[in-house]
Amino acid sequence: MCTVCGCGDTKVHAYDQNHDHRHGHDHAHGPAHEDGHVHFGEGAAGVAVPGMSQSRLIRLEADILGKNKAHAERNRDLLREKGVLALNLVSSPGSGKTTLLVETLKRLSDRLPGMVIEGDQQTTNDADRIRETGTPAVQVNTGKGCHLDAHMVGHALEKLSLDRGGLLFIENVGNLVCPAGFDLGEALRVVILSVTEGEDKPLKYPDIFASADLMILTKTDLLPHLDFDVAATVANARRVNSKIQVLEVSARTGDGLGGWLDWLDAALKMQTAGSSGQAAE
Repeated sequence: MCTVCGCGDTKVHAYDQNHDHRHGHDHAHGPAHEDGHVHFGEGAAGVAVPGMSQSRLIRLEADILGKNKAHAERNRDLLREKGVLALNLVSSPGSGKTTLLVETLKRLSDRLPGMVIEGDQQTTNDADRIRETGTPAVQVNTGKGCHLDAHMVGHALEKLSLDRGGLLFIENVGNLVCPAGFDLGEALRVVILSVTEGEDKPLKYPDIFASADLMILTKTDLLPHLDFDVAATVANARRVNSKIQVLEVSARTGDGLGGWLDWLDAALKMQTAGSSGQAAE
């Protein structure tokens, strides 16, 4: 997992790649259990990396996440000061995240300001699609990195005009694993799951669903052609996060987009009210 492999910290990553592995191997080797399966996530670190002890993995994770948290808090303070509501959009590749965002921005254009940070390993394709709506967008290419981190987002914020307030959508790299551990300074996290994926995704990738405020089921116009069980999916999501809210949306037909826009309006009002309360104190 990224929090221990060091991809968010080039110095740590370089060190670990060249680390002398001739030490005592007290790390997990993925022992077979009575159920006949092999489990690599049962140590104290919750993950196994060849040549690294569980204690070192925990230290690395604490170091990487600690640095990220400091950047995230700076981002959060800046966004709160500017009256910007930031949402971290996470999903698997191909969930329809960008299409949903494009349709959302078209409908928001006459309601309130919007801006986007686009995360991908390569290309500016998604940022180009966003800009066609007239919305400012900054592309962040992560190279071999599989998620955005708060430091990357901080640099992207420098290229956006935040004084208008409004909404900032951070479209994370398509991945349901690595973004879960990295706070970007967002106010809310939205996980997007298409009905072309499995109902058990929340159980297979619990961390990302456990950390989300909202789950959006996309591509609902395809439901008549699929054996996808919406109720089972929602139940599975609430097994790992009893408080998660759920919306069903089709960006292609527009069904459910009104509810999504209402949710955004309510979230922005809550942040504004919260900021006013803090100022009064």
